[in-house]
Amino acid sequence: MAPGRRVRRIDLVDPKIIDDLARRISAAVPEGVRALQTDLEQNFRAALQAGLGRLDLVTREEFDVQRGVLQRTRKKLEALEARLQQLEKQSPAEDPGAED
Repeated sequence: MAPGRRVRRIDLVDPKIIDDLARRISAAVPEGVRALQTDLEQNFRAALQAGLGRLDLVTREEFDVQRGVLQRTRKKLEALEARLQQLEKQSPAEDPGAED
């Protein structure tokens, strides 16, 4: 997968999970409305898919890759900061207002 590429979560969510959520939501409706349960499940499923499709999410794999990049970058930054401190200690402090 190309770095920086975003993947719609809807492509990654198991349709069985969405179906299960839709069934659970439709089961929670009052008894009088349960006659419409099949329609409700379809509508809930569509609403869940649409909602998840609008989210700008990345895959777990891409997240882990980016976390690794960040960790390496932090280590490099810490090494550079330590090196800068060493160099600052070794060279005499210059007075920016002093003339030669």
